Order: sequence, then structure tokens, then C-alpha cells
Amino acid sequence: MASKTRLSAQKQAHALHVGLNEVSADGYAGWTGPLAACEFDAHDMAAIAKSQGMKSTLLLTKKATRAKVLAAIRSSAKALAAGDLFFLSYSGHGGQVPDVSGDEADKQDETWCLYDAQLIDDELYFELSRFKAGVRVLVISDSCHSGTVVRAGPPQPGTASQRPKLMPPTVARRVYSEHQAFYDKLQLGVQKASGNAVLDPDTALAQVAVSGRLTAIVHKFNPTVILMSGCQDNQFSMDGDHNGAFTEQLLKVWNHGQFKGSYASLHARVLAAMPPAQSPNLFTLGSAASFLKETPFLV
Repeated sequence: MASKTRLSAQKQAHALHVGLNEVSADGYAGWTGPLAACEFDAHDMAAIAKSQGMKSTLLLTKKATRAKVLAAIRSSAKALAAGDLFFLSYSGHGGQVPDVSGDEADKQDETWCLYDAQLIDDELYFELSRFKAGVRVLVISDSCHSGTVVRAGPPQPGTASQRPKLMPPTVARRVYSEHQAFYDKLQLGVQKASGNAVLDPDTALAQVAVSGRLTAIVHKFNPTVILMSGCQDNQFSMDGDHNGAFTEQLLKVWNHGQFKGSYASLHARVLAAMPPAQSPNLFTLGSAASFLKETPFLV
């Protein structure tokens, strides 16, 4: 009986690792967005998860569809309880669609470019909000997914071994034009499901929810979230031959588990090692103070 009690009290951890070296031309107006290191990034994040005793799901390129990614997130949301951990990593292109649910006509919603179609940030954070109170959610995103990249100007072309993880704005406009009804319906569906409140997850994650509109979203967020992303809003995450630039530095600092410190210090060390043109960001949502002090990836 005592053994069963201890077993039932053990913390669980699920991990989902998504890496795309290309996308489907059918879903992206003929663009395939070839990259080199995103599958490597996903495998390396899965190796970290395995070393910490996590149960992982790995979705690479053609398997990284909207349906499979959403199904994996929803499965973990149902299974995990207070004290458990959900580790989600993404490596691939970031994109944009016009925001049709917000209060700024020219605002762009950020996306992850999954194989068959984009996953909008509103959708992602709504799905994460379904996790139970007390669940710790860690998101590591090595992509360009900023709502301000157009205002920042186009990225540098990079080199043969370094490419920006960004769906070009011209492609983004074509994709949206060809699939406008689909993406508009997704945003409005999330808005309706959240009680018609306007979702602004980036602002919420930056902990500047000072308006009633934003507070209406934040106070419903039961889990605790740490999001470590590859760059600032006006920058671009770079791909490489073996890892993305952000993931490469994270792996070096982590050093096969030899790193001794917290999530906060892990981010600080990675940030210090990156060039000024790409400064990884750190966001939190919920009561994250104690989560930030934990040993990274600890179940």
C-alpha cells in the first residue's frame, strides 16, 4: 500500500519536440522554406528530456502537422496534474497572419510554421491555458515569431550555414491571401472559446497585463509557464548546419546536465553567449517565481 501511495504521488512529465526542415508547398503558396538544423534541434531537446526521465513525443517535418501537434498538447493537458511538467520545444520557421480578433487593424499575429499550415500564437496559448492549475509548462522556441518583424525590416540574408528562421513577409502575405478564411476562422474561434476576450499572449507573457482586457485572459491561466525564445521581437533566429544558433548555445550552457543553476541563470548564460543581433528572450505567465528558480528540465 505504501509503495502504491508513493507511486501515485510521483510527478509526471511529458515532452513534445517539434522540428521542421521544410513545410508543404501546398499549404504555403508554393514555398517550402528549407532549413538544415531544425530536426537536429528537436532530437537534441528530446535527448535532454530522456536524460531527465520524461516521456517524449517527437514530430519531425512531415509529421509535424497542425492536427498532430494539437493532439499531443491536448493529450498532455488531460493527463498532467498539479506539480507535473510539460516541456514543449519548437524549431522551425516563424510567420505572421493579420490579426482579425484584436483591436489594432494593422497588428500581426505570430505563428509557428507547421508542415501543412500555421499554428497561431492565440491558439497555442489558449491550448496551454487548458493545463490544470499547478502544472509547470516550459516552452523553448527556436524560431522567428515576432509580431514586429515587418516594422524591423527584412532580415539579413545570412550565409550558406546560417539562415533566418523566418517565413518571408511576401510569402506570408501570399499564404494568408490564399487561406484567409481558414486563418480568420481560427482566430475568431479562439476568441469565442475564451469568452470573446481579445487574446494578446505576447503582452500577457511579458507581464504587462495592466488593462481589464488583458487581465480577463491572464486570470484564467491556471498553469505556470516559462517561455524561452530564440530572439527579441525585432530580431531573427538563425538556422545552422547542426543546430540553430539559439539551441546551439543552450546546449553548450546545459553541457549534458553539468550546468548548475536555475532557469533564470540558464537564460542569462545563453543570452550572454549570443551576438547582439540575436538576443534570446524570456517570458513568464502565472506564478513563475519559484519555477524560475528550479533546476532546468527537472521533473
